[in-house]
Amino acid sequence: MVTPVARRQAVRHIQEALDLSERRACALVGLARRVARYVSTRADDAALRQRLRDLAGQRRRFGYRRLGYLLAREGFKANHKKLFRLYQEEGLKVRHRGGRKRALGTRSPMTIPQKPGQRWSLDFVSDALICGRRFRILAVIDDFSRKNLALVADTSLSGGRVARELTALVERYGKPLMIVSDNGTEFTSHAILKWADKMKVEWHYIAPGKPQQNGFVESFNGRLRDECLNETLFTSISHARQVLADWQEDYNTVRPHSQLDGRTPDQVARQGSRGHAPETLVIPSTSSHKKRELSF
Repeated sequence: MVTPVARRQAVRHIQEALDLSERRACALVGLARRVARYVSTRADDAALRQRLRDLAGQRRRFGYRRLGYLLAREGFKANHKKLFRLYQEEGLKVRHRGGRKRALGTRSPMTIPQKPGQRWSLDFVSDALICGRRFRILAVIDDFSRKNLALVADTSLSGGRVARELTALVERYGKPLMIVSDNGTEFTSHAILKWADKMKVEWHYIAPGKPQQNGFVESFNGRLRDECLNETLFTSISHARQVLADWQEDYNTVRPHSQLDGRTPDQVARQGSRGHAPETLVIPSTSSHKKRELSF
């Protein structure tokens, strides 16, 4: 019994169970009588609490700030302090999953493109069906808007398949100025080198053992695994593709992004496409600490 609320409940229980006076019950609990008689005048917030519980049940990996963005869209007005108090009182804390230990070192900030379509980031994510069969997912995002352009799931994704998927994305979204990836065999294959040369797209490989240089897609992979892959048991490849398509639509159009001030990637992409920012991209060099600037 630490909080005044818990002590008031203990006083009432003692009075009812042992038929004692308020004075003796308060003395046993160690609570002042004026505190025991206190009646809160705070608003009940029943509708807000119920909607907060509903949203937290639907999106179990969302914290109170991201849930606050969703509540604000629905017309609920509550500052972050009140929202955090209700979040704690309802017992909705997100369970933290254990992660691997990471090496400490100096990290330079990653530059951000000035408009959509300037730079894409690619990476692979792996998972398994309930039968134990492994499959891989090719994730492609736009670094400016954080929009997920593709989630391609299959048991085998070769360099040629990656090139075909990129061609389809170029036909849909237009050609990027640069693509960033790690040094995986699919991304360093002859098929990708030929594709980049044919499409006149500069392909930037991060330094080996430096995933932070591809931080945008690495962050996206973490959200994908935490909110989708770890929450779903896939029965087949077709089932995985359907779940990923639904999650991709939700990620791009509904899910608020904390680094985008609560906006969705689709909103940022539309606003960015209407701007007239200069088509200049600053890329950190992997061979030295200097930065080179490319103008297109």
